[in-house]
Amino acid sequence: MRLDHVSYVASHDQISDVVNRIGSQIGTAFIDGGIHPKFGTRNFTAPLLNGQYIEVVCPMDHPATDESPFGRAVKKKAEEGGGWLTWVISTNNITKIQEKLNRSAIIATRKLPNGVELEWKQIGVLSTLEDPAIPFFIEWISKNHPSQTSIAVASIKTILIVGDQNKLEKLLGIYPESILGDVDLKWINQSDQHPIIGIEEIEFRLNFNNIKIN
Repeated sequence: MRLDHVSYVASHDQISDVVNRIGSQIGTAFIDGGIHPKFGTRNFTAPLLNGQYIEVVCPMDHPATDESPFGRAVKKKAEEGGGWLTWVISTNNITKIQEKLNRSAIIATRKLPNGVELEWKQIGVLSTLEDPAIPFFIEWISKNHPSQTSIAVASIKTILIVGDQNKLEKLLGIYPESILGDVDLKWINQSDQHPIIGIEEIEFRLNFNNIKIN
């Protein structure tokens, strides 16, 4: 398992401004990632170093938005004002996660404007809905990966999460830090100063500088 990508939510009306702002901060232009037909969402993605990427995603006015767990999670976050939604772990054997969650993964797709279709298996969004500090999991089916769309210049340095790391350790059966490589995972307890469970801030490395985005 490894960290695959991080996900940031914007409203449909604000997504262009958010994409331009974050793209400028990390020194990398986003590309149109296309529509998630099963989820009622669309995204823009930008590659990061270490085979990772960042997506900015928004809900659409579509029935699938309310019918799918991911669509509901994105819509809920957008209605709360947007911001970091989750972090996503990729695995080469999603069957083990299915056994832990006692649920089946779904197959999801999206097609880029150039016609390239991406396909993957996905599981765990219901857990993310219940506890935004918990990531969900994917297994890529297609060989194309959003980290390969252009030249990356930034990398993830630190993910600051408000929540209970013991829940995640119980779910994974391992310490999450052991699968994050050079990424520093910091946990803080929910409090009046940190009231919202989930990712509070991500720090990126860029040209010997550190950029914090919340």
